[in-house]
Amino acid sequence: MCRYAMYGPYKDIYACFSCRKVYKQTSKFELDKMERDKVCYSCPQCGKLMNDMGHDFKAPKQSDVKQWKKVEILYQKGFAYHSCGCNGPGYRPSRLNEVECFLTENRKFESAGERLLHTLTER
Repeated sequence: MCRYAMYGPYKDIYACFSCRKVYKQTSKFELDKMERDKVCYSCPQCGKLMNDMGHDFKAPKQSDVKQWKKVEILYQKGFAYHSCGCNGPGYRPSRLNEVECFLTENRKFESAGERLLHTLTER
C-alpha cells in the first residue's frame, strides 16, 4: 500500500521561488470541499503565491541559486515532486545544465492542440 495513503494526512510542501524557501502547509485533503477549492498559500516573507511541490520535494540550500532555478524551470514545465510514496516522483535532473535535455526527452503537452502542432512540425 502507498505510504502517503497508509499513514494519514501529510502536510503539503510549498515553495516560494522568490525567497528560495519552503513551508509545510495543511494538506488540502484535511480541508472540507469548499475550503479546498479556495485555498491559496502565500509566502509569509514576500506575500507571493507559493507553489505546491509535492511530498517528495527536498529543497536545495537557500544560497544555491542554480538549483533553485532548476527546480523553478521544472515546476513551470509541469514537473513537480508528487507521488504516492511508493517509488518517488521519478527521475529529475541533478544539475541546471541537464534540464534542457530532460525537458526535450520528457516533453509534456498542455493541450491537444499543442500535441497536434508538435506532431505536425516534427514531420
